[in-house]
Amino acid sequence: MTQINITINLEDLKEKIEKSSLESPVKASLTLILNSLMEKERDEYINALSHERTEERRGYRNGYYERELMTGAGSLTLKVPRTRDGEFSTTIFEKFKRCDQALILSMIEMVVNGVSTRKVTKIVEELCGKSVSKSLVSNLIKTLDPAINEWRNRPLNVSYYPYIYVDAMYIKVRENKQVVSKSVHIAVGVTEGGHREIIGLKINHTESTESWSFFFEYLKSRGLQSPKMVISDAHSGLVSSIKETFLGTSWQRCTVHFIRNLLDSLPKKGTAEARQELKCLFKNSDMDVVRDLKNRFVEKYQDTKGFSKTIDILDSGFEDAIQFLAHPVEYHISLRTTNMLERLNQEVRRRERVIRIFTNDQSAIRIIGSVLMDINEEWTSKDYPYLKKSKDN
Repeated sequence: MTQINITINLEDLKEKIEKSSLESPVKASLTLILNSLMEKERDEYINALSHERTEERRGYRNGYYERELMTGAGSLTLKVPRTRDGEFSTTIFEKFKRCDQALILSMIEMVVNGVSTRKVTKIVEELCGKSVSKSLVSNLIKTLDPAINEWRNRPLNVSYYPYIYVDAMYIKVRENKQVVSKSVHIAVGVTEGGHREIIGLKINHTESTESWSFFFEYLKSRGLQSPKMVISDAHSGLVSSIKETFLGTSWQRCTVHFIRNLLDSLPKKGTAEARQELKCLFKNSDMDVVRDLKNRFVEKYQDTKGFSKTIDILDSGFEDAIQFLAHPVEYHISLRTTNMLERLNQEVRRRERVIRIFTNDQSAIRIIGSVLMDINEEWTSKDYPYLKKSKDN
């Protein structure tokens, strides 16, 4: 590689520093050095000095244009040399990439962690003395796309996931000049070793049997095998899709959602004892005992006014809510609810509230995927499993 020697006119440098309105002489010095470097690069491209006539000359100078460069020292306005053929290109901006790499990463991290692009531009202005546009910040965030798409489409046949948690949340997205509501389908798998992984992320127009089936087929196309159990809420489209897609897989209805439905169906007054009995119903680890408690509850309140709806809900959803009891007792507290996935959704929602409306599906994948990648990395870096059997098993 050709070595470029730069000769700095110290008197010129002194004059620029003394007359500069820049906040720091460092910026004036760096501007002069970078301008000199680009000038030398153009000399080498043309293969001749200014006004020099040689047979080896490959072109002619064509003045300069100004371009800003963000650096750790602040924003610099540089004079970029041009040639008549328009083919000359300096390496300065490629090396700096308009911002220091550390600044780029910081800006990206701020957005991913829930700082709006408007606030990011203000922070950069305070740090560097020059504002950057919101479009620049948005374009920087787009550099995450390849890594996110590779992560969310990675093969799933390297591990078996006996337990899968699934849920959907709703976001607002601009589409065809309108703001529409879309569902975000998320899946978390637990390996045979008990470790959690986020294995699925997809944006759909709605939450239906078709959308969930499409989501599950997407997971299967990446190598997912039928799990022992899927844990979720009781959305009808989701439940139908689980039964159709994963033959031989049991469905665990989230007991928290189930109990909430039961409590909401009870009369407001005079039901404190019944409410407590329902809350305690799924805390026992013995399936026979739980069934006995359920039968006792039905016998006790079946003739009580206002309890018929509650008993109907209990009868229809009871067996789906106790599927976790067929698995190791150490897993029960984690398998009976979708609380873990609810906490995950809260982290996503915390970032989503800052944006409010995504510009398109890919922008939603970009931000939500970044959040999920960070959480997944934190999970997989821990040696302690999410589901852990006792040493006796």
